[in-house]
Formats: sequence, C-alpha cells, structure tokens
Amino acid sequence: MKYELAIFDLDGTILDTLADLAESTNYALTQAGFPKRTMDEVRQFVGNGIRKLIERAVPAQTPVEVIDQVQQTFNAHYKVHCADQTRPYDGIMELLQALRAAGCKTAVVSNKADYGVQELCARYFPKMFDFAVGERTGIAKKPAPDSVNEVLRCLQVEREHAVYIGDSDVDVLTAANAGMDCIAVSWGFRDVEFLAAHGAEVIVNRPEEIMPICQLQFA
Repeated sequence: MKYELAIFDLDGTILDTLADLAESTNYALTQAGFPKRTMDEVRQFVGNGIRKLIERAVPAQTPVEVIDQVQQTFNAHYKVHCADQTRPYDGIMELLQALRAAGCKTAVVSNKADYGVQELCARYFPKMFDFAVGERTGIAKKPAPDSVNEVLRCLQVEREHAVYIGDSDVDVLTAANAGMDCIAVSWGFRDVEFLAAHGAEVIVNRPEEIMPICQLQFA
C-alpha cells in the first residue's frame, strides 16, 4: 500500500446524511417560527459544523441568543433522529473492507458533533475504524489540522503515509493544512467543478476508484 492510514470525512463522503440533517434543521427552524430551508440549501450550508449550519439556515440578523436556542433544538432532535434516513454510500463498506484487508488503518475526522460521529460510526461501520472523532469543545474544527494531527499521533502514522478523503473544500484545505495527500469525492455535497475550483487535484466519482490510488507505489 502507498498509505498506512486513510482518514475519511463523514457527511457526504462515507454517509449520505443530508436528509436527516435537513429534517432536524427544519424542525429547529419551525420551532423558532422561521421558514424551512430546501434540501439543496442545507447541502450548501453543511461542512463547517453545526453552529455554522444553523447560522446559515436562520434568517439574516437573527440575534445570537435565538441562534443558540435553534442550535439547542437541532441538537436535541438530531440526537434522536440522526439515523432515520442516513445510509452509507454504495461501495463504501466494500472500500473499507478492502483497505483494512490490505493492512491500511482507517479513521474518521468530521466537523459533525462528536456524539453524532460516534453514534453513526458504531451503527453503520462497527469495528471498521481505528479512530473516529468529531467536533469537540476546545478543539479547532476543520480546516484546522488539530483533529487530524491527533489521529496521526494516536495511530502512530507519519503524515506522508496518510491520505485524507472528503467531499468538500473544507476537506481539501484540511489536508493541505495537515501536510497530507487528499482525495476528493464527487458523490457528496459538492460537485466536481466546485472541488476543482477549490484546489482538489485528485477527484474520484465512485468509491471503487479509491483503492487503486491507495495501492499505487511511487519511488
């Protein structure tokens, strides 16, 4: 294997979480008396953590204390409903199994709240990741490299032997900030043109395209 470790984003990369995110967002908005957002709007809002999702979803000039309440309502709803419609993308489980069978470690680093990361990884990918971490208080979110660096340290892998795999500009920048190779995927929340415009150099359209890239050996 070219890589000893493959670190994955969660939402839009290994799990299609958009429907449940939109449902909880709209529940929280309506509870506050705000209009709902479309699925495509929510798709554009995600990627920078729950706080940014809510700030983008509420009407402009919404007071901070109201945003706080909408976020609390979202969290309470999403904790219960985070897996109602969520599912792994086709081919992801087979990719993870192939990577692990080849001796490659696997991990998840996400801007999703850590409770959601742990719940969804345990539910959909039991024992498939050596490390999984989400947004936590006091730890800088992606594109800061802090959580990626923690994974590298805990799994004792040098960054030149690891690759970050994600579906957004945040993921491309995270890999750059961590000094790691990046594979961008086009089946998630951002399309090929957007990814290329934001610096993605390696873009794949199907999970089965990732394994050959990870197996390539360079002198």
